[in-house]
Amino acid sequence: MTALVLALIAGAVVGLALGALGGGGSVLAVPALIYLLGFSPSAATTASLIIVAATSATALYAHARDGHVAWKVGSLFAAAGIIPAYLAGAAAGRVPEAVLTIAFAVIAALAAVRMFRPSSSRPPERIRPGKAAGAGAGLGAVTGFLGVGGGFLAVPALVGVLGLTMRRAVGTSLLVITVNSLAALVARTGTGGGLDWALIGPFTAAAILGAWDGKRLSTKVSGNSLQKVFAGVLLAVAVFMLIDVIA
Repeated sequence: MTALVLALIAGAVVGLALGALGGGGSVLAVPALIYLLGFSPSAATTASLIIVAATSATALYAHARDGHVAWKVGSLFAAAGIIPAYLAGAAAGRVPEAVLTIAFAVIAALAAVRMFRPSSSRPPERIRPGKAAGAGAGLGAVTGFLGVGGGFLAVPALVGVLGLTMRRAVGTSLLVITVNSLAALVARTGTGGGLDWALIGPFTAAAILGAWDGKRLSTKVSGNSLQKVFAGVLLAVAVFMLIDVIA
């Protein structure tokens, strides 16, 4: 199977998950780029930010069209993550690739475990600005350092910290992901040597198309069922990455 075909398949899967779940799908982009397409961990996290930013922006449009984006609170949440995303993005290029891979695998495993469990988040009685800013900053740092959107962290934070309904949290998380990904990309400008645009382009295009299909799928299939299937795949990928680095 050629690299181009693999890029198209992987992109479609990432987009499908992102569009259906509002987050988590981008976590698969990095291991797909490393193990299927031969990118280094550093190049994979940078390429993933490109893919995530483009796909999230597209999925954001679809959710905004249906009125499922809380623009004001989402913008404030995203703004808190811009500087951490920029700083973490700049720091990631100076970290040994083995450490970067292990950190990514651990975060992916935690995301999978989090997805297996029903959300226990409850809307707060009142929004605490400091807590909201802290959650936004933490999400930005994860996005910048590991090249993932962080939707698996954003959605429960938007529900539990800002009091959004699940549907609006999913849509709003895409706004946060887009902003943080772009901030991290700015920090990595000039460090993208070795990126294979002939693969990144088709991967991104397939992810964008997949996101639209994922949005439609989310209205027809139980969100919990989709989430558990995806969590199982993600956990298996995380374990494989850890074994590969340690072995």
